Amino acid sequence: METADVARIFKASGTAPTAALAGEPPFSTRPELIGTFGMVTSSHWLATASGMAILEKGGNAFDAAVAVTFALQVIEPTMCGVGGEAPMIFCDGKTEEIHVISGQGTAPKLATIEAYRSLGVDIVPGAGLLPAVVPGAFDGLMTLLRDWGTMSVAQVFEPAIDYARNGYPISARVCATIAGLTELFTDHWPSSGAVYLPDGAAPVARSRFTNQILANTFERLVREAEASRGNREAQIDAARDSFYRGFVADAIDGFVKNNHFLDTSGECHSGFMRADDLANFQTSVEQPLCLEYGDYTVFKMGPWSQGPSLLQQLSILKRFDIAGMDPNGAEFVHTVAEATKLAFADREKFYGDPKFVDVPVEELLSDAYGEKRAALIGYEASADIRPGSIPGYGGPVIYGLADGSRLVVQDDGETRPVGSSKMAAFATGDTVHLDIADKDGNMISVTPSGGWLRSSPVIPSLGFQLSNRGQIFTLDEDSPGAVEPGKRPRTTLSPGFANRDGKPYIAFGTPGADRQDQWALQFFLRHVHHGQNLQKAIDAPTFNTDHFPGSFYPKQAKLRSLNIEGRFSKETVAELKSRGHEVVHGEDWSQGRMTAVAKDGEFLKAGASARYMQTYAVGR
Repeated sequence: METADVARIFKASGTAPTAALAGEPPFSTRPELIGTFGMVTSSHWLATASGMAILEKGGNAFDAAVAVTFALQVIEPTMCGVGGEAPMIFCDGKTEEIHVISGQGTAPKLATIEAYRSLGVDIVPGAGLLPAVVPGAFDGLMTLLRDWGTMSVAQVFEPAIDYARNGYPISARVCATIAGLTELFTDHWPSSGAVYLPDGAAPVARSRFTNQILANTFERLVREAEASRGNREAQIDAARDSFYRGFVADAIDGFVKNNHFLDTSGECHSGFMRADDLANFQTSVEQPLCLEYGDYTVFKMGPWSQGPSLLQQLSILKRFDIAGMDPNGAEFVHTVAEATKLAFADREKFYGDPKFVDVPVEELLSDAYGEKRAALIGYEASADIRPGSIPGYGGPVIYGLADGSRLVVQDDGETRPVGSSKMAAFATGDTVHLDIADKDGNMISVTPSGGWLRSSPVIPSLGFQLSNRGQIFTLDEDSPGAVEPGKRPRTTLSPGFANRDGKPYIAFGTPGADRQDQWALQFFLRHVHHGQNLQKAIDAPTFNTDHFPGSFYPKQAKLRSLNIEGRFSKETVAELKSRGHEVVHGEDWSQGRMTAVAKDGEFLKAGASARYMQTYAVGR
């Protein structure tokens, strides 16, 4: 055979590194994962690996979600904790029905507007014992495990106990946060210092870090569950009782009632939480809200969360040719940002726990209302906060500015001053996120948060902190977000789900407080309208605005603000500025930690953000 013929027969296809291969996706920081067995994504690679281990041992997506959340509560203590929240939205593969488990704690019975005002505060403090709400995550996770999972309490706790007892490589970001809190922990919150300042100093990045007290707490919960000698479900209920009616509740009660700690009011206070607040708590299992958007049905949690704001943004954006816009161009950024401003103004005016507040959800998500709101978007950036008007519904929209002044948007749209506040902004914690899919069609999206290191002091006998989510409540009687005993704060936590052509398709979300339903929206639009696969849409440059009352203390607004990643072009930046946006052109990879899983025909897919170099997806 001739040499040329041999070369032709044995020629290797695609040998050139830059060759474009048919069917191959465009370049992204990581591949979009594709497989058939399972996909696990989370905000830390150790938790992601723990979730995949659960699937490999025969657990389902819901077992894995519980294990991943507990693991994140150990290894991401600046982002979430055992005393925090874990709202979740998921698809049961057997029925293809979408469910919501609230996982959000409620205000203690002593936490009234009058009680706060009697202490001389006009805004619920952002940290300390006063903003604490009942820990909601544990009950939500136990409900998911009991009713949709397959594994035991011991099995799902195993990775978290190992990390707490035997240690994990603590990240540089966590160490930097602890270093910044050294004075607080040393002088005011010594129980936090006892855990997180070994030898009196912040731990060294990537050193092996343990939380022995938290490991003891987890192990005792497992022992007391197994001591019930009942079946799997009975053991799960026993663990819940140990937490909400047993040793955990007793420890929380004594700690909150008998101590006074410095909070962001500048004073030392005890808190309102008591044992009976935990004993009377039960998470909600609910039906999600949804919106039809082309071939998709998008699902979010109710108006006790900010989730409906993503649906409202989609309802507004239906009126625009999003597919015809450059997803990195000024027209796309401007249009989406203006829709965000309108939806988030409505969030402040109308949203609240529907067990306490009559929220006009049907009207807010109606085509007529979306069209009316879309008509307000013009060429220039809006300078005002513009909530809608629905007769008989809503409350005052009050916000602060950087100079300390506080303003209210009146029903006629005019703004007037309502005093001032000397309370300065401070850095809060963050949040984590996870999405998981298994071979049986189960898919889940969870956004654990709260119980941060910054939120409140460590409870010495438990090794974890309480959530400060109560800072989202207002002390304005007419606001749908006003604090009331037993009420859920209107949380920022917002996992997402969508069907495509009537079939379960995608679970997605990101940490980011008020920015969660901005970054998730941009991901969704680029995936749906611009054909970007999961990883490409996650990698795409993002933006956000703070042109609305912030959820967290001290509830400031930054009018016309637009923060964009550095990868947007100079031309895009120049046009956005010409339209009146106050543009901050930031670092290239600085916004969001999106993850997503999808069921696309016979395949499962996943993607995870490369930002901050710790969010990871695995699958096979």
